[in-house]
Amino acid sequence: MDNLGVIVPFYNEKTTLAESVERLLAQNIFTEIILSDDNSNDGSDEIAKYYEKTYKNIKYIKSATNKGKGNALNNAKKLITTKFVAIHDADLEYFPEDLVEMFEIVKLNPKSLIIGSRFIGNKQRINIYRSTLIANKMMSLFFSIIHFCKISDIATCYKMMATDIFKDIELVENGFSIEIEIISKFLKKYKSVIEVPIKYEGRSYDEGKKIKPIDGIMYLINTIKYKIY
Repeated sequence: MDNLGVIVPFYNEKTTLAESVERLLAQNIFTEIILSDDNSNDGSDEIAKYYEKTYKNIKYIKSATNKGKGNALNNAKKLITTKFVAIHDADLEYFPEDLVEMFEIVKLNPKSLIIGSRFIGNKQRINIYRSTLIANKMMSLFFSIIHFCKISDIATCYKMMATDIFKDIELVENGFSIEIEIISKFLKKYKSVIEVPIKYEGRSYDEGKKIKPIDGIMYLINTIKYKIY
């Protein structure tokens, strides 16, 4: 059965978590929604617990310590029961209707990693910081050169793949470099990456955006690391 689950890693997203979950529920394609809390302390956990109690297809798990997005994804692995799984951040920058299109593609390409790209196609995008836009494109070009695989958006949140493949990938990164690690390790074994245009609406640092310039530097370092090791 070609069913789909989605992991929502989050940390201190009290102002956005509920709407993010509602966006997922509105699509009505997810057999299960896993809310993976990286030890929030702002009340986000109470919101997640409400949704777990209210909806049978929603599961909630909380990390013992705050380590980062990679940690939240790793913790959620044991809860996944669907054939395919997607990753959806809780920050309202992404739109789950794009996951509907990605789901149709992954069903036809079960050995491929489906990536939602913010840089191809003509879907609506709002990029608040021009510097971030340029940095993302440069990092994607660097990754493509190092890994001999053209990928337009290596820092995107939206990824979808077969659950058995996701569980088979041993993740060690706790922070945002998890994006690099997933793609790098997938490429080494399965080779195939398919990009799908997606919508995007970037939020500001005042609104809670968490990625920092140091994360961009780590992207570059880990691009080389995961090519070698």
